[in-house]
Amino acid sequence: MERSPLAPAGFPDLPAVRGVTPRIARAQYKNWDRCDLTFVTLDPGTSVAGVLTQSRCPSPEVEWCRDAMVLGQARALVVNAGNSNAFTGSRGRSAVEAIAARTAGHLGCKPSDVFVASTGVIGVPLPIDKAEAGLDAAFTAEPCSWEAAAETIMTTDTFAKAAVTRAVVDGRTISLVGIIKGSGMIAPDMATMLGFVFTDAAVEPAFLQKALSDANAKSFSCITVDGDTSTSDTILAFATGQAGNAPLSSEDDAGADAFAAALADLCFQLAHLVVRDGEGARKFITIHVEGAESDRSAHRIAMSIANSPLVKTAIAGEDANWGRVVMAVGKAGEPAERDNLSIRFGATQVARHGLAVEGYDEAPVAAHLKGHEIEIGVDLGLDDGRATVWTCDLTHGYISINADYRS
Repeated sequence: MERSPLAPAGFPDLPAVRGVTPRIARAQYKNWDRCDLTFVTLDPGTSVAGVLTQSRCPSPEVEWCRDAMVLGQARALVVNAGNSNAFTGSRGRSAVEAIAARTAGHLGCKPSDVFVASTGVIGVPLPIDKAEAGLDAAFTAEPCSWEAAAETIMTTDTFAKAAVTRAVVDGRTISLVGIIKGSGMIAPDMATMLGFVFTDAAVEPAFLQKALSDANAKSFSCITVDGDTSTSDTILAFATGQAGNAPLSSEDDAGADAFAAALADLCFQLAHLVVRDGEGARKFITIHVEGAESDRSAHRIAMSIANSPLVKTAIAGEDANWGRVVMAVGKAGEPAERDNLSIRFGATQVARHGLAVEGYDEAPVAAHLKGHEIEIGVDLGLDDGRATVWTCDLTHGYISINADYRS
């Protein structure tokens, strides 16, 4: 597919992460000429944390990771593209167990040390024979680049997505690298399609989980493409400890704040890349809500605006129809007072205290909407609750991609 016009100029220059070795192979889960299995080995002693879908119909991979995360240790990650293995009953669970067992046998670890994720069509069991053949090929493959690993986990993505940050912890420079895939079915309650973070920092599992959950709340949980939460949403973070710093176990440890800030920045970058590759997207939209009764209320109102097909299609058509924003605020089910409401597009105030701004000139708003970066601001005038979320416009391209998704 055509590369998104919102994509960055190129793939970032990512360092190797000590204790992490990615490889790729062809399992041929679909009839395509590309690698579709990513296999990452992790040094003994690697900590793991994650945030997973809140869908009531989760994939067996999600259930497996949820159970395995309790132990806090990881030795491998296996990611399959082209088949989500969701809604597949006992056959799907058996496939995950077979993948974990075969990988554990190869590495000499416990199956619970192996984390598995899948993405693709729902309702088709993952073929165990293809999974095992793909794994055998991955076990003997040469280590690959981060770009190759990021490309291999893609489905409808138009570009490979990754980011890097660094921090100084205990006098040592630690690296954090993340790869992610996601383009449609993006309205997570916790994360987004599939994302994986790797760091050489030494971090205890409990603190890694807290840092990741905090980072998620301001990044992955603040994006939406189409209002649909996947059965397979998974974000996993792995910390190998190979940087040699004193292990971080709480917010009070020296360097803990620097690590948490670097992780938050990485997640922020990755989340924005997903929105910039929203299916059919031509505009990246930032929505600021302030003056709400609480931060939670502001977030719900912002998401109501971001998920509105009427708002998103108006922006796609570069139509300064701010009445659709009023509609989306009103339907959110959160406290709002019509006569307190103010709205702006970009730097231009279009409505104030429940009325159109006197002498409102639509020309600067129309000019703003012709760009790729769109900003909507809403002030409810009630209290000091605020939130920011990110979305994209809704175009004919989204319909075309999803009408033909299984073809």
